[in-house]
Amino acid sequence: MDDTTGTLDEALERIHVSGPERDGWLSNHAPMAVEALVRHGQASAVHRWLDRYGPKLEEMPDPGSPVTARNWHEALGDPRRIADWTAYFERETADTPWRDVLTAWWPRLLPGIAAGATHPVIRVGHSVRTLLAGEESAPRVRELAHALGYWAARHQPLPALVPLGPAPSAAAALDRVPLVPDRNGGVRDRFAQLTGFPVWPGPEQDSDPGQGPAGPEAARSALRELVRASTHRYATHAHGEPIMLVHAATAPNAVLRTLPALPGELWAPSLRAAWAASAAVTAAYAPREAAPVPGSASVAPDAGELFARAAAHGDDHTIKFTDTALDVGDALAFSAARRAIELNPPVF
Repeated sequence: MDDTTGTLDEALERIHVSGPERDGWLSNHAPMAVEALVRHGQASAVHRWLDRYGPKLEEMPDPGSPVTARNWHEALGDPRRIADWTAYFERETADTPWRDVLTAWWPRLLPGIAAGATHPVIRVGHSVRTLLAGEESAPRVRELAHALGYWAARHQPLPALVPLGPAPSAAAALDRVPLVPDRNGGVRDRFAQLTGFPVWPGPEQDSDPGQGPAGPEAARSALRELVRASTHRYATHAHGEPIMLVHAATAPNAVLRTLPALPGELWAPSLRAAWAASAAVTAAYAPREAAPVPGSASVAPDAGELFARAAAHGDDHTIKFTDTALDVGDALAFSAARRAIELNPPVF
């Protein structure tokens, strides 16, 4: 973390007076974007970025009744309880080490990974990366509480899905995802049309067919493959919906970032959920035809220069996707990040 001035903590304290959504259901991207800015040496741009983004945000909704260890089942997936869920996780993380809270709640929340267009799990991934990499300050722990509270409030599993046959690789699996027939609605309308995904990883990678790859490290390796494949795919498919398609890569990458904080037995279920999230976004927004691979795909620019371009561009999705592209780290991933900078409307 390039944060010797406390910029991230200051920014999070500014953000935490706001709720996780605005205009009914649009996500507050500020905590994710500022974490990426600080991580990649752009701390000096954070408060200027927040000054521009902040007026979009809304106050945290009024609380209703407290979420407790006894009643949480009935509150799960109720967006009217966002403030109640946030307060619950603030209490939990104040009394219990954050890793223990995360480990207890991760398997409960994982079936709803696609909720909120995958933004809650992405916010968790940015928060956990910060906690693993640096000081466990009060604003950073509180950010995890807000992220988990958002996920719990928006929790909604995907429809029942039929396995469509195995795919040999993550890239092939993404190519074989059936696209939803009606593209006129929003993300919730599109996800409601999902019927089935290719089986990936395939049975040849399973110790118990259908139960996931053999062992935690195999799960992490497969998840890295998925992040790489979905990031690369953006370079040729982003024209379908350049904002929404970033989540096909950033959602599984958020899971990948969280794995080190979780026990190994949760890694294979995490991979399966990440694949479902990436496939759902692909089915909902990918175009029917790919564009040619950009000519710049054979040249990897300096990572710092590329992220500086994304920061200057200012769009929150572009910043987050470029952050993921830098994690992948190859020329085609960097080319995909340049596509995001080209296709998404700049803020500055």
